[in-house]
Amino acid sequence: MLKVYTCIATQHDLRLVALAAFICALASFTAVNLLHHVGRSESEMRRIWLAVAAIATGFGIWATHFIAMLAFQPAVPSGYNIALTIMSLLAAIALTGTGLTIGISPRVPHGRWIGGAIVGGGIAVMHYTGMAAFEIAGRVVWDVPLVAASIILGGLFGAAALPVALHANTVKWKALGSLVLTVAICSHHFTAMAAAAIMPDPRIVISATALPADWMAAGVALVSILIILLAIIGLALDVRDLRRAGEAARMQELADAAVEGLIVCNETEIVAANRSFAALACLDGSQPAGRPLASFFPAVSQGEFTGTAQTPLEVGLCATDGSTVPVELIRHSMLYAGKQHQVLAVRDIRGRKRAEEEIHFLAHHDPLTKLPNRTSFNEKLEAEFATHRSAERCLAVLFLDLDRFKEINDLFGHLVGDAVLQCVADKIRGVLKPGQMVARLGGDEFAVIVPGLPSAGYATRTAEAILDAFNDTGANLPAGVTIGTSIGIAVFPNDAPDRETLLSHADAALYEAKMQGRGLYCVFEPSMGEHLRDRRQFEHDIRHAISRKELRLVYQPQAQLQSNEVFGFEALLRWDHPERGAVPPAVFIPVAEECGAILKIGEWVLRTACAEAASWQQPLAISVNVSAMQLHGGNLPELVGAVLKETGLDPFRLELEITETCLIKDIGRALAALRQLKSLGVQIAMDDFGTGYSSLSNLRAFPFDKIKVDQSLIRAVDTSDEAAAVMRAVFGLARGLKLPVLAEGVETDAELTFLRQEACDAIQGYLLGRPCPISDFAQHTSGKGRTPASRRQSNHELRLVKNSAA
Repeated sequence: MLKVYTCIATQHDLRLVALAAFICALASFTAVNLLHHVGRSESEMRRIWLAVAAIATGFGIWATHFIAMLAFQPAVPSGYNIALTIMSLLAAIALTGTGLTIGISPRVPHGRWIGGAIVGGGIAVMHYTGMAAFEIAGRVVWDVPLVAASIILGGLFGAAALPVALHANTVKWKALGSLVLTVAICSHHFTAMAAAAIMPDPRIVISATALPADWMAAGVALVSILIILLAIIGLALDVRDLRRAGEAARMQELADAAVEGLIVCNETEIVAANRSFAALACLDGSQPAGRPLASFFPAVSQGEFTGTAQTPLEVGLCATDGSTVPVELIRHSMLYAGKQHQVLAVRDIRGRKRAEEEIHFLAHHDPLTKLPNRTSFNEKLEAEFATHRSAERCLAVLFLDLDRFKEINDLFGHLVGDAVLQCVADKIRGVLKPGQMVARLGGDEFAVIVPGLPSAGYATRTAEAILDAFNDTGANLPAGVTIGTSIGIAVFPNDAPDRETLLSHADAALYEAKMQGRGLYCVFEPSMGEHLRDRRQFEHDIRHAISRKELRLVYQPQAQLQSNEVFGFEALLRWDHPERGAVPPAVFIPVAEECGAILKIGEWVLRTACAEAASWQQPLAISVNVSAMQLHGGNLPELVGAVLKETGLDPFRLELEITETCLIKDIGRALAALRQLKSLGVQIAMDDFGTGYSSLSNLRAFPFDKIKVDQSLIRAVDTSDEAAAVMRAVFGLARGLKLPVLAEGVETDAELTFLRQEACDAIQGYLLGRPCPISDFAQHTSGKGRTPASRRQSNHELRLVKNSAA
């Protein structure tokens, strides 16, 4: 090393040495910069920029050598052989290009180290070829160890230069790579120069064609200028790449912020992708960039990729874990890295597909039981009709209606009712065979399609299997809940020629099964259709009875037993049908409740009775019965308030009669409604006490003002000790609760005598007066002929009240 230092310090112009080092460093950085640009280029441009990088590196090695040679100051004349000088430049460019090509090739194992070593070899070839071109009046004697050292230094540092320079596309690694390449060139050159010893020999004459040092300086200057130009080009490329990198980073940030997957691709390969797409497609953590489009979208042709602009295309995305994700593709074209690319927006539509499937399911199935609904039932039945019209087999339809399902809802609540419906669905599903279908048509109505029967008689087998399944109560249902069903059967083509008639006949058979006692099945017979039509007509007539003015009210008096004074009337509904005549309330009221007409009828009764009572001169009470549907309808207090305001009736004169069955359906709602009614000042009476679901707790929980004992308890009190004992218990209970008692259905003197003995508060019944138009009781409503409260009457005198009322 001392000899190298002595060579540099004593035999060189240090200013030119510094210039040589500067040109070497500039050329090295330019070469590294251009080499990175080669890695980002494609096809023809890649080869062009590789050639430019090789030229820059070769020129740098050559210029460094000859500037340093110009700095070498031997004491004898010297010159340069033109041919060998040019050959040394070409050798430097060729070997450097070879090394750089191998260094950036991904196919060569350890290509960067091998390519760097070849670049180091190019430095040595160029140097010693250049030294061969150096003509001097003397002989050059070589120090073999230093020659070997120079070659080794150039090869080692050259081999390390490319791995360092290509480690990352950052200024730091570019500078380090340039430094290592500069050290490779300079260490080789000055070590090799120290290996050369010049022995002056006047006998050696420099050839006439040799270039003098001045001319060589001019050539080196031109090459240096070219190196500077290439450095400027490399710097411009760096600035452009930085700008593009900044834009790309901003675009990547924007793309990563998108919820949808975004990929940039050329014709066949993905160039870039955002995080959303990587998270959707690359579940193994790999990156999608560089992969073929076909690996993610194997079912999409190239023509579809280029022909779906602005038009969503639903395809399957093959994720890296082998799963397939339904996605929607939308294509756009854009310039990316200076070239035309395709941008694909990849939208994950799994949520939409699930929603569509759920919507489709809900459109065709019942959400509670998960059974097909009426729409699916009709579609299935239509398809089966099309099949069976040309077949020699029968098609049966079974209509099912749960027995007393309303009572289950009233007693146990709607949650238990829902559980019952689900249990029923499971039971029916469990007995059906492939090809048969059960559907829930609504409420507690179910229907079964049984196709392909050899004869009509086979339909009863399915009905029997369903009834057998109902014998086993569901394990998840509360104790005491029993499930029963009635089934109506109609068969095509025996019973009906078309779908509508078949359904109507199955409904008629179901109605007949319910009329016969429930818990059984009936096969359609022609006579059943007439019964069903009559029922439907009856329901139609009751719905229009108000508008046709067929309903009327009659009134039955109520009297105090102590004073024998009539204090009010109960309004009772009557229906005079134009064809059926007088229809008993016990017949049409249940039908009105089943078909829902009771709400309008109840409102009409309340409004009519209150208006009538408001017209009386005497402030007598008026009692109106309230059905369970009215109480639980949600607007009874508002309706009563509006009617009282409209008619001007004193709220204290209105008494609403509520049966205990009205309370059981929803105790909480019933209690809230009764409290609202009490806040209006209305009186509340418990009607029909002693029948149905009589509960002593109801008397404490609900704000009743009176107990009305049902006539079934009044009868036989004079002949049966048991009946009398029950009535005495009722009177004792009422006195304990401080509630007045009104006995209904009093018809005999013996019953009246018993009630007087037990200190009953009031009575109502035929003994006092039959239900009549209010005009028949004008002497009471007008105040004329009313029995004074202070006067005592005998049983005979009370009957006179009855006779006068009649």
